[in-house]
Amino acid sequence: MKCVRVGIVGVGMAGRYHIECLRRVHGVKVDVVGVTSRRQESREAFAAEYGVRAFDTVEALIEQVDLLDVCSPPLAHEANIVAAARAGKHVVCEKPLTGYFGPSGDKAFRGNRAAKEPMLAAVRESMARIREAVESAGVVFGYAENFVYAPAVQKEAEVIRESGAQVLRMLGEESHSGSHSPDYGIWNRAGGGSLVGKGCHPLTALLYLKRVEGEARGGKPIRPAAVSGRTHELTRIRGYRDAGFLRTDYHDIEDYGWMHVVFEDGTVGDVVTGETTLGGIYDYVEVFANNHRARCRLNPVSMLDAYNPKHEQMADLYFVEKITTNEGWMPTSANEDYTMGYQDEAQDFVTCAAEGRQPICDLDLAIDTMNVIYAAYVSEERGGAEVAVRQ
Repeated sequence: MKCVRVGIVGVGMAGRYHIECLRRVHGVKVDVVGVTSRRQESREAFAAEYGVRAFDTVEALIEQVDLLDVCSPPLAHEANIVAAARAGKHVVCEKPLTGYFGPSGDKAFRGNRAAKEPMLAAVRESMARIREAVESAGVVFGYAENFVYAPAVQKEAEVIRESGAQVLRMLGEESHSGSHSPDYGIWNRAGGGSLVGKGCHPLTALLYLKRVEGEARGGKPIRPAAVSGRTHELTRIRGYRDAGFLRTDYHDIEDYGWMHVVFEDGTVGDVVTGETTLGGIYDYVEVFANNHRARCRLNPVSMLDAYNPKHEQMADLYFVEKITTNEGWMPTSANEDYTMGYQDEAQDFVTCAAEGRQPICDLDLAIDTMNVIYAAYVSEERGGAEVAVRQ
């Protein structure tokens, strides 16, 4: 059995569920060699917890692996990807692929006030550098968008493919009460707000389903042609009343966003996303086709509802992400790694690295996603006017 040696960059929440899923991959032997991150104490604590080696630098880790799994903050993605590819190593990268992070060292930078067309241009230049590095090296690249791998979305892809469906419109959302990450909320660390941090999830799923339709019916993907976007800073409006349940400490990002995507065949998709949703993560994709309709529920999935009459007796139990209390009825996630697509994502990426083929969620999907998002920021700057998505 072929062995794939994996190194993880980043020891936050993504790093944790990546290592747990990697260790459940079947059919390919996976050796998680080690991890690295910015802070020595964090990487050493993570390494001790999971029984792997802590590396001081990304470069030192790359030397020891076949595949680099990039779970670092978005600011570091391009550098990590390019370094691995140039060393001939396969790459998996968490979302978003890249972004615009402002002038280096400019503490006065405010992304919500900065011009958006230069951002779009800079992101396209970053993606061109990533593509050149990956394609020149001939390595496998996996874009870690779990929505694509969620069983509900994959089943809908099968329906579209096998029934010859024409998808007329789609609707997708990821919303919750605010990110765990301390880097989120600061444009020069995260590359934006809700559109980048959350909207990327349902957007990539919509782009993927139109790809599936196009390849099934005509042999090539149906890609995004234009986008309209709007963003808002709802927790900073005059008169906002903070009840203490929503995260509000955003530095210079939007906490609500909307994108209307027009595909090259004239069909459409809408993405809603934000930080002002209580009750846990709200993730779904709806498909309205000429021969069927589908609701893909990612979270909550209604597999298990649990009732707890007193929060304290189950305070330390995990039921579902972003629930603020363990009291009352809860839509409990029986296994988020599977229902949210994380496990099948890891399986695909490692298998493809072992076999030398490209995964379902690849660099093309990643690039289309980022082109749409930053074009949506340009649209917002223009009051919601439609902006072309360059192919």
